[in-house]
Amino acid sequence: MRNVEAPLVRLAVCLMTGIAVCDAIACSFPLLPIFISLVVAALLVWRWPQVQSLAICLCFVALGMLLMQRQEKALRVTWPEREVSYKAVVLSEPVEKTKTVAVDLLLPESGRKLKAYFYKDSRSRALHVGDGLHIRSQIKENNSWLNGTFDYRRYLAVHGFTGQTFVKGWNWQPAKVSLNGLSRLERSRLFFLQQRSRLLQRFAAQGLEADEYAVVAAMALGDKSALTKELKEMYSQTGASHVLALSGLHLGIIYMLLSLLIMRRRWRVAAQVLSILGIWAFVFLVGLPVSVLRSAVMLTVYALLSLGHRQKMSVNVLAFTAIVMLCWNPLALFDVGFQLSFTAVLAILLFMPLFEDIIPQPFLLRHRLVHWLWGMACISVAAQLGVAPLIAYYFGRFSTWFLLTNFIVVPAATLILYLSLIAVMIPSCAFLLIAVVRALNTVLSHIAALPFASIEGLHPTTWQLALMYAGIGAVWLLIAKKKITQVPS
Repeated sequence: MRNVEAPLVRLAVCLMTGIAVCDAIACSFPLLPIFISLVVAALLVWRWPQVQSLAICLCFVALGMLLMQRQEKALRVTWPEREVSYKAVVLSEPVEKTKTVAVDLLLPESGRKLKAYFYKDSRSRALHVGDGLHIRSQIKENNSWLNGTFDYRRYLAVHGFTGQTFVKGWNWQPAKVSLNGLSRLERSRLFFLQQRSRLLQRFAAQGLEADEYAVVAAMALGDKSALTKELKEMYSQTGASHVLALSGLHLGIIYMLLSLLIMRRRWRVAAQVLSILGIWAFVFLVGLPVSVLRSAVMLTVYALLSLGHRQKMSVNVLAFTAIVMLCWNPLALFDVGFQLSFTAVLAILLFMPLFEDIIPQPFLLRHRLVHWLWGMACISVAAQLGVAPLIAYYFGRFSTWFLLTNFIVVPAATLILYLSLIAVMIPSCAFLLIAVVRALNTVLSHIAALPFASIEGLHPTTWQLALMYAGIGAVWLLIAKKKITQVPS
């Protein structure tokens, strides 16, 4: 069971513990001296390995608290209680609400992000990523709106928003905005978002109707602004929501495509570097969402380890990825996408080895179709074990036809990604993309109409959620221990 030999898991858990503790008790005392003292203590007790291990764990708890304290301080802003004039850059495509148009704004002078709601008219509907605006409005603190387990204030904080504003139709106009005050990272991100906006406009011009365009925009470019409530509900009921949210599935498909196009045995290092650069360019293109960042970090580690012929995917690599991401943004711990992404991959890494010997490997190697079907079923069940409690907790739902759905949506998503690339280069082939997306939506609508397609109204409490994961962990330990004892010495 190589996947369980993961010393970094303890450090990742300690880092998460520190973040959660600081969030719960709102630490106001200075944490930097405590962290430095613990690091010095860990170095001084090197002669006692067990004591040093405890000291290192405490260092990571303190580090988590320190990072969380600094992140909360960076997001804490006191806005004037009056209308102010400011310049901003549009960061997202407009999303139409009942009476407003929602747009993400970036303030170049301070680098802060705002969630803005413009009065709905032809001008606000025509906004695009990268547009410069001169605005006069009152900026307020983030709303503390709650809906079950969904905390809107926390959601905005996780994604870096420091305020909200409503902009009247006559209180804004286009303007040239200097980006010199932004970091290179922010300027690069804005550049890639502009390229995504142009690609989205090309897709819209190729005859894709509302639902087809929404699915392609979400699957290929990570833009979910065009998804209707009905379309989201259909994908959620059938257990296909994961293909609308960019994740390891999408990056894995792109990595395989890049590997096929540029991989050469003579230049393995150069080929891997080019593949990883292509992956990270795509990550910036789709706006750096958490689930894609997790996949990109893991793929980068995978590529580096493959050059050294080491074990490429393990729980240790997953823990390392979590540590990197939480050091970058500790609030990511509270992001639903982060939680779903990591629990799905963790469950796959832990449970897949337990499924390996159910069907003998020689039989699977002789029957490729059975091998593929069995592999797909194992991955789907393992991932569902990881995410089902969280989906019930946040969304109150369990999709009963998830296995059937995955056999359909995973090949369809692969085909849609490839056809999207072809349609960008050869617009006349867009009809193939439209046909595949339309067929996928039709099939999913039929699955959603099946009896007991989803079990609704679950909403377990936090303690019940913890007990469910404890039960899943206990089952894994029982099976894993039994498998180890059966291995001949």
